[in-house]
Amino acid sequence: MATDRYGHVLYEGTVEGAAYLDRAVESLLFFRPEVTPAVEGLLAADPASPVGQAFAAYLGVLGTEPADAAAARRRFTAYASGLDRTALPPRERLHTAAAESLLAGDLLRAGGVLEQLTLAYPRDALALFVGHQLDFLTGDAVRLRDRVGGALSAWGRDDPHLGPLMGMYAFGLEESGHYDRAEEVGRAAVERHPGDVWAIHAVVHTYEMRGRYTDGIAYFDTRTGDWSGGNFLAVHNWWHYALFALEAGDTSTALRVYDETLHNEASLGLAMELLDAAALLWRVHLAGLDQTPRWEALADSWAARADPPFYAFNDVHAVMSYVGAHRPAEAERLIADRQRWLEQPRAGILTNDAMTAEIGLPVCRALVAHARGDHAAVVDLLWPLRRRLHEFGGSHAQRDAVQKTLLESSLSAGRHDLARLLISERIGLRPESPYNRLSQSRLTAALGDAAESAVVRSA
Repeated sequence: MATDRYGHVLYEGTVEGAAYLDRAVESLLFFRPEVTPAVEGLLAADPASPVGQAFAAYLGVLGTEPADAAAARRRFTAYASGLDRTALPPRERLHTAAAESLLAGDLLRAGGVLEQLTLAYPRDALALFVGHQLDFLTGDAVRLRDRVGGALSAWGRDDPHLGPLMGMYAFGLEESGHYDRAEEVGRAAVERHPGDVWAIHAVVHTYEMRGRYTDGIAYFDTRTGDWSGGNFLAVHNWWHYALFALEAGDTSTALRVYDETLHNEASLGLAMELLDAAALLWRVHLAGLDQTPRWEALADSWAARADPPFYAFNDVHAVMSYVGAHRPAEAERLIADRQRWLEQPRAGILTNDAMTAEIGLPVCRALVAHARGDHAAVVDLLWPLRRRLHEFGGSHAQRDAVQKTLLESSLSAGRHDLARLLISERIGLRPESPYNRLSQSRLTAALGDAAESAVVRSA
């Protein structure tokens, strides 16, 4: 039996394996690519390590890459064949159960098992990180906050891993609406570790949600070297930078970031990067700017993946790309494929079933309707979902592309009552947002035109 160098986690394996586990957890907490070779080193040193095998399974699913998840499932199945789970120590048994649920597609159950693990072992950083990411993927803002918040008291102030946990807690605070507290905790985490890209990400989310776009750009600019490359979150944080620029009216900077970082010929075609690219271009599209060449290249990248049903949030962004590229037939094929998949009988519970049926497909159909100018249909599809969009994952900032689509179609469909309500909600949260002010001006003009038309008709 060994411990990591901080004495946090009892590890049933070799000293060499414990060293690899320590390196892997450290890299995971800071989104460093070194996490993958560290886990492989752990499994080479201790092939039968339940924690090592579970760690590899977690990595296979968290990136929302279907091929990686399938490979992880094959590997874990081979390991677990004949495994006597009752002989495992409690912590290893819970990690094994969480990995099995995750690989089976039951993200909610996996998150629940990891919550049990954290209750018994609040200093297990691996369980906290993976559970936190599952809360994000399933859109559970309260658990995103409280999973980490409930464990923090077990960590000492001088603990080297306390910083990244604070960064996670800051993101949970932000997603559950505690913006000032989130900024405070996130900044404190960055003071501990300037390269804590998740904590930086949490801070910029607080600026996004409060409409502080100038502050967001300034915060990024003062620490560019800490976040802008060499980590798994770099592209996503560049996406946030582009959002700030777009909101500030600097479309040229937003598109420069898109071309240099979000999507170009050197891009790897990863789902999480492609969805950021689609989410930015869709906002530009809603602003009325034609981006057909960029859309075509992005749609080609989605089509090349030929993804099976896996994560509805990704499907929505693939459909954005197809309709943006004026390829509605491909969007319709994806929708039809997912509908057929839902109708197939299967054993077990897949979290993506409900995500697809209740949120993903209606949003995809709304995007197709928006592309053909059927704004009344967009409103009919999205209005009932506007307070449920979190159920298919992502953050408030990511899902705002869908909220803006509903607002734009409400204006275009002449549903001024809905548009007024939506704009009022947005202005209450972000009173200085140029987009919100412009939307208010458009509504005022539309109401004036409607009133003038009514006078003409009655004359």
